[in-house]
Amino acid sequence: MEVESVRVTTAEAASPLREIISVASIAAGIQFGWALQLSLLTPYVQLLGIPHHWSSLIWLCGPVSGMIVQPIVGYHSDNCTYRFGRRKPFIAAGAVLVAIAAFFIGYAADFGHLMGDPKEGIKTRAITFFLLGFWILDVANNTVQGPCRALLADLSGSDHKKTRTANAFFSFFIAVGNVLGYAAGSYTNLFHMFPFTETKSCDVYCANLKTCFFISLCLLLVVTIIALSYVKEKPWSPEQGKTVDGGEITDADDKPTKTPFFLEIFTALKNLERPMWILLMVTALNWLAWFPFFLFDTDWMGKEVYGGTSGGTAEQLRVYDNGVRAGALGLMLNAVVLGITSLAIETLARWIGGVQKLWGLVNFVLAICLAMTVLVTKLAEAHRRNDVIMTVDGLLLPPPSGIKAGALAIFTILGIPLAITFSVPFALASIFCKTSGSNSSAGQGLSLGVLNLAIVAPQMVVSLLAGPFDALFGGGNLPAFVFGAVAASVSATVAITMLPSPPPAAVAGGFH
Repeated sequence: MEVESVRVTTAEAASPLREIISVASIAAGIQFGWALQLSLLTPYVQLLGIPHHWSSLIWLCGPVSGMIVQPIVGYHSDNCTYRFGRRKPFIAAGAVLVAIAAFFIGYAADFGHLMGDPKEGIKTRAITFFLLGFWILDVANNTVQGPCRALLADLSGSDHKKTRTANAFFSFFIAVGNVLGYAAGSYTNLFHMFPFTETKSCDVYCANLKTCFFISLCLLLVVTIIALSYVKEKPWSPEQGKTVDGGEITDADDKPTKTPFFLEIFTALKNLERPMWILLMVTALNWLAWFPFFLFDTDWMGKEVYGGTSGGTAEQLRVYDNGVRAGALGLMLNAVVLGITSLAIETLARWIGGVQKLWGLVNFVLAICLAMTVLVTKLAEAHRRNDVIMTVDGLLLPPPSGIKAGALAIFTILGIPLAITFSVPFALASIFCKTSGSNSSAGQGLSLGVLNLAIVAPQMVVSLLAGPFDALFGGGNLPAFVFGAVAASVSATVAITMLPSPPPAAVAGGFH
């Protein structure tokens, strides 16, 4: 009787949990920088002179770099034969790029001033250096994050529960990085730690931003060095792939050939099974909902809730800055809830009846919260129409405590669905790929890169259309938030009705 040749890789036992936690901790360093981007950089680019309706275009670099960098890095990390391991060289290279990016972003105003930027108006040269650093930072973060996720899947072996646990810890450390980043962004006197950061061309806001990125860089380097030194990744070679032929294990090829990247990713997409396609659909809809809020959350607090502007009088700018920092506080509260929820995902999934139902339920929560931004905004506007309450000695007052509490409550509650967004899709992608057998040609790095396409494509759509879409409805951030609420509702419905449950864990049929 003939035995069909089957492509397998020897399944390795899962690594100790302490090694998985060590690698997952790199997420704290990555997310510190992301948190600074999300809380401070949209307002900062407007201070450099870029109008609000163009500021969303700045964020195109994130999804564009994610669409290109993560699949390429994932593919090459799957096939890397470096003696230190497949994933570690890319993680180390990404950390170095973060250092370069932090330098360009932090000193953009100084470089622009040296090259002749005006004190007021659009600072063209500073914007150029800022954009350069911004692009490098997004490339660097994608270079680090993809191999980190893939390394966690490698260390988890064929243990599906440990795969979910690894991604939950990654989500937890994302929360840690968020707490640190948003706390740093909300503290106005952080620049006193490094007095040299304040210069003639770099005011207090700019100096705080510069200091925050220095601290972020230090954290990322520390956790990356510790993780890469502690975790021993075994070198990989193409000869590790074997075939079972007639009951005997033989080399798959005498001379293994390397498939070109674009053919490999095309094949990976063509061979995706139905569960993975549904996962990509839910993920894409989910990020259509999230990204408008990520772009404009602190700007919403500064403009719609507090009533300031980034391009008005000094008093309006002061109020706007206070709102932005209140938004950073809200994001820090969001991160605390994100961290707590991340450690409870397994329990919540069992209680609700599966991760797909959990994901759907929290997407409905996301939709409700985004819709509630309309109510909070209208209440704040109604309060500001009362000029007596609005000003004292000509100074604009912040909104009353009830309105601020409502806005901060939205930030805080959103930590629950965000924990699921940062964990469940990646765990499901790893599990679906591990159990797809010979129908999938992708390795963990490339598979997670394919999932990243479903994340960055919606980000590109939002980055391109959010500004014009908001302007079409009179400006402000609410139109994009309402659009996000609709997308979240659709994502929730698809997750509950169409997304299959993860297959049971298997000990055979490994995955290189």
